[in-house]
Amino acid sequence: MCHDPLLPEAVAHAVAHYRSLRDEHGVTWGEPTLSYVTQARATVFLDLRHRFWAPALHLLAARHPGLSAGELEDRLGEVDVDLVVRDALGDEVADNLPALRLTPSGATLEAVGQVLLDGVPFRTALLLDSRTDDPVEVVVDGVRHEVPPRGAEIVEVTGEVVVAGRPVDLSPLARRAGAAALRLRAGFPCRWSVTGANGQGWYPEGAPPKVDAHGRPYFHGDDLVVAVPAEPLTVTVTRGMEYTFAEAEVTPAQGGETLVELTPERLYDAAARGWYGGDLHVHLNWMGEEPAAPELAAAAQHGEDLHVLNLVAGNVAAERVYDAEALEHWAGRDLPWSDGRHLARWGVEYRNDLVGHVTAFGLRAAPERRHSGFLGTADWPPNAVALEELRALGGVTGYGHPFHTPFGDDDPPDVVLDRGRNCSAREIVADAALGLVDGLDVLNHSSVAATAAVYRRLIGAGNRLAVTAGTDAVLSFCRRGTASSPPGWERVYAYVGGPLTAESYAEALLLGRTFATSGPWLELTVNGHGPGDTLDLPVGARVEIAVSSVGPEVETLELRTADGVLAQGPPGRLTASLVVGEPTYVVAVATGGPHPRAFHPSGAYAHTSPVYLDVTGEHVAREADVRWCLAWLDRLTELLHEHGTFETEEQLADHLHLYDRARAVYRGRLPA
Repeated sequence: MCHDPLLPEAVAHAVAHYRSLRDEHGVTWGEPTLSYVTQARATVFLDLRHRFWAPALHLLAARHPGLSAGELEDRLGEVDVDLVVRDALGDEVADNLPALRLTPSGATLEAVGQVLLDGVPFRTALLLDSRTDDPVEVVVDGVRHEVPPRGAEIVEVTGEVVVAGRPVDLSPLARRAGAAALRLRAGFPCRWSVTGANGQGWYPEGAPPKVDAHGRPYFHGDDLVVAVPAEPLTVTVTRGMEYTFAEAEVTPAQGGETLVELTPERLYDAAARGWYGGDLHVHLNWMGEEPAAPELAAAAQHGEDLHVLNLVAGNVAAERVYDAEALEHWAGRDLPWSDGRHLARWGVEYRNDLVGHVTAFGLRAAPERRHSGFLGTADWPPNAVALEELRALGGVTGYGHPFHTPFGDDDPPDVVLDRGRNCSAREIVADAALGLVDGLDVLNHSSVAATAAVYRRLIGAGNRLAVTAGTDAVLSFCRRGTASSPPGWERVYAYVGGPLTAESYAEALLLGRTFATSGPWLELTVNGHGPGDTLDLPVGARVEIAVSSVGPEVETLELRTADGVLAQGPPGRLTASLVVGEPTYVVAVATGGPHPRAFHPSGAYAHTSPVYLDVTGEHVAREADVRWCLAWLDRLTELLHEHGTFETEEQLADHLHLYDRARAVYRGRLPA
C-alpha cells in the first residue's frame, strides 16, 4: 500500500502502466494513429511543430492528388514519421538527433556532440538518412536494419553501428568530461536552466530532461544539486510570468560543489492586488517521453508561482482516459501541495474532434462522460450534454485550443470552418447562445488571433463568456514546443479579492472578472469598473476608459468595442472617451512580437473580458455579429453531414435540434 499522499496506490499503478506502454511503444504509448499522435512522435526530434507540417503535407499531396490542404492535414496519421523528420531537417542536424548520411560512396556521421560525465553510459537517437537508390543494410547494436532507397529510419544507439561491414566511428557523437556539481539556491522554488556551450542542458538526478518552446532546458525547485561538467556553464533562473530572468556564468571546479545563488526580481505581484492566475488546461500524462507522477506537477506549480493549476484527465485517440485514477481519487478536493497561495485541482477534458474539446474546473465528482467520436464511434451526444453534466457537478466549463486556422475580424465563418476533424471549438456558437458554456480559452497554443476574433463575435452577438486561458501543457512530454513548456506559460487572471479557494476562483471566472495573458499585466477600467461589470447607461452617456500594462514584451495597446478598435497606442497606459449610443462592450488587448517571455509562436498577447455597456436596459446584440453566428450554425450543419459519424438518424437529429434552439435565440436578438 502506498502511503505517499501525492501517489495513492491506484495512481501509482497507473503511472507504472504508462511507463510500460512507453517502453513497449515509444512516445505514442500505442495510441491509434491520428494526426496529433503522428505529430507527437515527430516533434520529439523537431522542437517546433511547424517544421513537421510542410514536408508531411507535401508527402501526402503526392499520394493523394486533389485533396485540399485541410483534408491533407486530417490525414497526417498516414505519413512515415522518420522520413518526414528527415525531410523537415534537410541538411540540418538537430541537437538531439545526429544523422548518418548513407551515400553511394559510404557513410558520413554528422552530429552536435554530447558531453558525457565519466561513468555515464552513452545513448542517443540516430537518423539513418539514405541518399542512394538501393537499399542499405545498417547494423545497430547487433540489430539489422534495412533502410529503403532514399528512405530514413530513426534508431537508438548505445554502442556500435556497422554499414557494409565497416564500423562507423561514433566518437563525434560524444566526449567525456570531468565531473563537478552545482548547488542552485534562490530562496524559493523557481525554474532553472543550466546550459553548456553546445546548448546541452543539465538536470538534477531524477528530473525529466524538459525543453521549452524556445529550446531552453529547464527544471523546477530550490537548493538543488546538479551534476555537471567542469566547464563553462550558463545558469538562468526565473519564476513564471510575474518575474524577470537572472543569469550567471560559472565554471565549476572538477570534483567540487559550486554554490550559485540567484534570485529573479518581480515585475508585478498579482495576488497582492487580489488577482490570481491559473492555467485551466494541463495534462499530467498524455503520451510522451517520461510518464509523470503528481510530484512533478507540484514542483512545476510552485516553481512557476502558478496560483491555480487545473490538471485534466483526457483520452488521446481511443478509450483509455489518462489520469482517470487521479481524477476519481481527488475530484472535489484540493491536491496535497495546495496552500493559501497555490491551488491545484483535478478536472477533465471532454474531447470530440469534430465539435470541440471542453475543459472543466472545480468539479465536485468525476463525470461519467469523457469523450465521444473516437475509433469510428458516434459523434454523440452533442457536447451540450457533457456540458450539462459538468455544470451539474459544479464545473466551470470552457472550450480549449479553440481555432487553428488563421482568421480575421471580418472573415466569414466558412474560413475557420474549412476542415474535417481538427478539434476546433465548433459547437461553442450554439452552446454560448444556450448558456451552456462559461468561457473560451482566448489564450491557447493554437491561433490566438483567430480565437480572439471569434470571441469578440460571440460577445457582440449577446453572449456572456469569460476570457480564459489553457496552455494544454503536457508534463509527460519533454520536447514538444509549447506542450513541453512549463504550465502557466499563459494564464487567466481572475479578480478574487479575498482568500483563494476553488469556490472563490470559480465564482470570479463565472462573473467574467478576468483577463488572459502570455505574460503582460493588463488592467482595464471603464468609469472605474473592471471586466465582468455591467454599466446600465442612458443614450448619450460618456464613459472614460483606461488600460494599463506592465511587461517588457508589450508593443501595442488597444481598446476595442463591438464596432472595432476605439483607440490604439504604445505600452504603459492608454485612455479614451466614448459617447454611448447603443449597447456595446469594451475590451483591452496588448500585443507584442516574439520575446523570451512569450512562448506562443505568434508572440506576446493579452486580452480582457468585457466591461458591458447596456443602454436603457438593453444588452449588446450587434446585428452583424448575430447574423455571423447564424451563418456559423448553417456551415456547422453542413460539416456534420460531411464529416460526422452517427449510428442512427436520431443521433444526428440531436445535434441539429441543438442548433435550431440556438438559432431561435439568435433570431430573437435581431431587430424586430
